[in-house]
Amino acid sequence: MTIKERILQVESQCGEAFKRIDETALVNTARVLDAFHKHEVATRHFAATTGYGYGDIGRDTLEAIYADLFGTQAALVRPQIASGTHALALCLFGLLLPGDELLSVTGAPYDTLEGIIGIHKPTPGSLAEMGVTYRQVELDAQGKLDLRAIWAAMRTDTRVVAVQRSRGYAARRSLTPEELTPLSEMLRQDYPNACLLVDNCYGEFVQAKEPTHYGADVCAGSLIKNPGGGLAPTGGYVVGRKDLIERISYRLTAPGVGAEIGSYAAGYQSFYQGLFMAPHVVGQALRTATLAAAIFAQLGIRTTPNADEPRTDIIQALELGTPERIVAFCQGIQSASPVDSMAMPEPWDMPGYQEQVIMAAGTFVSGASIELSADAPMREPYTVYLQGGLSYEHGKLALMRTLEHMVQKGCLPM
Repeated sequence: MTIKERILQVESQCGEAFKRIDETALVNTARVLDAFHKHEVATRHFAATTGYGYGDIGRDTLEAIYADLFGTQAALVRPQIASGTHALALCLFGLLLPGDELLSVTGAPYDTLEGIIGIHKPTPGSLAEMGVTYRQVELDAQGKLDLRAIWAAMRTDTRVVAVQRSRGYAARRSLTPEELTPLSEMLRQDYPNACLLVDNCYGEFVQAKEPTHYGADVCAGSLIKNPGGGLAPTGGYVVGRKDLIERISYRLTAPGVGAEIGSYAAGYQSFYQGLFMAPHVVGQALRTATLAAAIFAQLGIRTTPNADEPRTDIIQALELGTPERIVAFCQGIQSASPVDSMAMPEPWDMPGYQEQVIMAAGTFVSGASIELSADAPMREPYTVYLQGGLSYEHGKLALMRTLEHMVQKGCLPM
């Protein structure tokens, strides 16, 4: 059986999973369309602005739409937010003061937050240098929030309780938004001064509702991931309670100024159009991830989630087992990319990471994780993380060519 025949055979078994994905995409597209209609989006909202940006109708309307979609009082949606890590840093430095504590309740945070927090070594400008303490609570044996352990860990100075929705570079399962409800209710009852902050990267529009619909006080993410729909060229967002968003906005610009300023000379059309496309594009990425899970599981590779499991983010983890397989997989994805297909990715010392990392990202927007990409830290059990895909057709072709490359490299028997 050829690789193409094997993929077509596996694809025919993914019908139910694809149906669920398409149903969610329809629900979320309706939500986005209703928000555009409510706020009467028009050509004037796409116009470029310069200078201070006072009264920028395109910026302010876009933020009002995000607040509606996430069911929150306020939102910051800005091209000046450089990444999801930057969005989270704004939240942490806006919400925490010297003497406060940050408590991560999904175990260790994503690698790029370690320097911000100052976990392993002194980092100039970190929360640790500012006098903020840090502790973490692990997930329980089933990979769920351990409410008893969280309650026992809470202190009067615990000001921010942080949840990372996606798995990051960990073996754990990703969390569903509704899993936050018991945690939110506990905090509001017993620790009302603590803020529930959710790193929502890779999770937007995967399900019909977001973490803020289930009690999160603040939620943050990147526009070059899901909500940018592959069209936003940069940017990030923070949504949540009005008083908290105001504090965070003071870190984005300056205290007393906040969200009132901030122009964008390139205009906002790509942000609006990307948001409109986002539910569909996320659905395409999820179809690609589902197919990858199905085909690699058939080849004896451990996959999480499995092909028939409900999805909570766009990431597909494939435990390949050897560094050679990791490199061959990423090189295969890169060679099937529309941009920089001639490049040959290799592991390197990427800033913000503890181990060498290999990344395949032949994307139109540099580093855009909603476009088909793959990356992995070079550490056991040598798991590669596949995400994105603007179209399912490209995702399927890329998987075919990646398997062919791995076979040619002697890394995968077929």
